[in-house]
Amino acid sequence: MDAENLHYFEKAPIAKAVAHFAVPMMLGTSMSVIYSILNAYFLGTLHNTAMLTALALTLPLFAAIMALGNLVGIGSGTFISRLLGEKKYEDVKHVSSFAFYSSLILGLIVIAVGLPLIDPIVHGLGSTPESFGFTKDYVTVMLIGSPFVVLFFTLENIVRSEGAAITSMVGMILSVVVNIILDALVIFVFHWGVIGVASATVISNLAASAFYAFHMGYKSQFLTVSVQWFKATRDILSNVIKIGVPVFIMSIFLGAMSLIFNHYLVEYGDPAVAAYGISSRLLQFPEFILMGLCEGVVPLIAFSFTANKLRMKHTIGFTIKVIVALAVLFGVMVYLISDHLIGLFTNDPQLIQMGSYILHVTFLSLFITGMTTLFTGIFQATAQGTAAFVMSVIQGITLIPVLYFANRMNGFHGVVWSLVIADAAAFLVGAIMLYALRTKLQPDLESLVH
Repeated sequence: MDAENLHYFEKAPIAKAVAHFAVPMMLGTSMSVIYSILNAYFLGTLHNTAMLTALALTLPLFAAIMALGNLVGIGSGTFISRLLGEKKYEDVKHVSSFAFYSSLILGLIVIAVGLPLIDPIVHGLGSTPESFGFTKDYVTVMLIGSPFVVLFFTLENIVRSEGAAITSMVGMILSVVVNIILDALVIFVFHWGVIGVASATVISNLAASAFYAFHMGYKSQFLTVSVQWFKATRDILSNVIKIGVPVFIMSIFLGAMSLIFNHYLVEYGDPAVAAYGISSRLLQFPEFILMGLCEGVVPLIAFSFTANKLRMKHTIGFTIKVIVALAVLFGVMVYLISDHLIGLFTNDPQLIQMGSYILHVTFLSLFITGMTTLFTGIFQATAQGTAAFVMSVIQGITLIPVLYFANRMNGFHGVVWSLVIADAAAFLVGAIMLYALRTKLQPDLESLVH
């Protein structure tokens, strides 16, 4: 962490500090949305439905491996930001080294467990006889490359935790650019199909991990990848686990919720599934922008929690105002041009009407989703492990019964509205917990003097 990053942590005006931390993260998450669309586009040029099916079926596996990276990365990263606020710089080296090597160990465990069970995993992902071979190819490459995938998501969080938001963004964009270039090469030049696409994903994560490791080893004043600093003390493990495990559980729940939601949607035919697929892809962009904002300010909140709680309070207040402004902006755009947006993907009048309706409903919860993400970030940043755990499970626990009753009472409309209801429930629970924890998060007399 250099003097410039320290300035943004401690002294820069709140708006500038939030922009410094959040804008790079928002740009990075936006690039990941663009990449996911281009990835499917490149493979789609081969006009092989079984390959596209394999790409879709393997998303839960990639999400699970990514969740392991976030377990270590967010758990370690928030701890590092709090330690920097307390000026415990040697401890930061121990935590960053622990995060680096524990990520590689987790990746090796994934290989050891996954490869012997590869056929059951491929069947469990829902592969058909036509897509089984392609899905197995993708899963094999992804399992072998899992140490680098876990490491990428860990290091992205670690680098951001010391305030190097632009470096974090450069690594994310490097991963996307390398992936797109390799996708084009393996599909159009080498004709490697699914194996090529999976290999491109792993190599791009390796390239970005190497970039982050170089920064930590040679550029950062406090972070390190040296094995000499590796420690797995009780304090490190407890701080990483109490924040990291809820993040991991949340990722797994989101995957399970998606599967359950699709199960209910299938009852209303292919148009309903297709319409939701289009609208959810469109919703991804503003959601990832808000996610980038809320995740971007977590290091600033964590640092301020131990260094200056009044600054933390002002940071949270400003971030809420930005969430409101962005939600209103995106909402107005959607309500004005929703038919045209859906029309970019299809010319079927029924699909356009259905997709536009789903878009209108789901966009109602954009502000709620942003606030829920912020609540979760605050709990992570301030080491409120129990509250973070509750936030990780509440939406899933709420959605399942709401889906069941809404489907029985109001059919297709009930299924669509169940998402908004589940989001609202998570928002209320988060707001109540934040209010209950207000005494822990209040500025103390020392910070009021500053």
